Amino acid sequence: MVETALADVLVLFGATGDLAQRMLLPSLYFLDADGLLPERLRVVGTARTDMSREDFQAATRKAVEERAAPEPVDEEAWRRFVARLDYVGANAAEPQGLEALKTAVCEASRPIFYLALSPSFYGSVCRGLQAAGLAGPQARIVLEKPIGRDLKSSRAINQLVGEVFSEDRIYRIDHYLGKETVQNLMALRFGNIFFEPLWNNQTIDHVQITVAETEGVGERWPYYDEYGALRDMVQNHMLQLLCLVAMEPPSDLQPDAVRTEKVKVLKSLRPFTRADAGMNSVRGQYVAGVVGGQTVAAYETERGQPSDIETFVALRVDIANWRWAGVPFFLRTGKRLPERRTQIAIQFKSVPHSIFEGAARADLMPNRLVIDLQPDEDIELILMNKAPGLGQSLRLEPLPLSLSLLHTYSGPGRRRRIAYERLLLDVICGSST
Repeated sequence: MVETALADVLVLFGATGDLAQRMLLPSLYFLDADGLLPERLRVVGTARTDMSREDFQAATRKAVEERAAPEPVDEEAWRRFVARLDYVGANAAEPQGLEALKTAVCEASRPIFYLALSPSFYGSVCRGLQAAGLAGPQARIVLEKPIGRDLKSSRAINQLVGEVFSEDRIYRIDHYLGKETVQNLMALRFGNIFFEPLWNNQTIDHVQITVAETEGVGERWPYYDEYGALRDMVQNHMLQLLCLVAMEPPSDLQPDAVRTEKVKVLKSLRPFTRADAGMNSVRGQYVAGVVGGQTVAAYETERGQPSDIETFVALRVDIANWRWAGVPFFLRTGKRLPERRTQIAIQFKSVPHSIFEGAARADLMPNRLVIDLQPDEDIELILMNKAPGLGQSLRLEPLPLSLSLLHTYSGPGRRRRIAYERLLLDVICGSST
């Protein structure tokens, strides 16, 4: 990436909100601590909250400390990072609400505007940036999901954003793509020759993609009740994971090449009919119960009134192409589930004929490739192995070959990165892959 592509200011809308405080600002601090931020990059937080620069810096310090725990904050890195931080109160919903940003951003030629806001504000923010003269030819804008509630609203939002920013300057963020194990899926598939001959409907029985969370919706219910599990998780995170599993090898890792292969997968997804929805989908909502030994409330109790929004959804989807015909992909996600886990499980077919007899025949299981994204970052290939012993009959047992990132790359100074770090760095450098 050439030096001229580096951004010189990042304006963070919704800087006092949960996403910014929990993920984005700590990610920027860690990038700075690793020496990865451009020397002249400034970070300007903005929100409707009336707050001084010092108060914003103090709130950011607290957020960084919580994220860095149990390790202490690097004081030298913090001094460097806090010098970048500024805050400007602004109301993006008002026609002239972004005029206050002019002074803080006027000297920047390559600004980034990160919208950690509800999608309903995207259009008004873009119009405000244009009216204030801040949407220059090298300005970039970052949009958080979900972009709209349905196809109509998504098109409307993209049209409004596109009237101000050209497509090459629009970055639609999906933080799952920044996870190390997700990126490692590309290396696993396209950096190892022996997987490709097996990566098809001749040897794979089915694929399961699971995003399970133990916590409930809690105080986020106003957002969640508008979107639900299907819009919040399936149409972005889970379909991105499906695309990475199912896509053909791209010609290279340039943005257009990767995007083209993903779009081919999405276009090959068999559309749901009304009958398919009844047969191949499940929607649910959590009720009161016990999680981790603690009594937890039902979703409707948290919301304060009845609701038909789903907090759990499971789908069977099919990809209508030569590689994947007949291989079902099972997607499931939900809140208040027994364990927190994000996982891709690729189930291979059974051996066509078993040469084993007795107990060994019953022990025989199909191979599985299990890719854990959280809470662990691990890739396991489950193989059948002879159990040690001298008994009259042979016994088999499944054993994993593990590519654990935690164990392989553990040690002093190493930590598990926030997925947003990779994506923020890409935006700063102008890479949309």
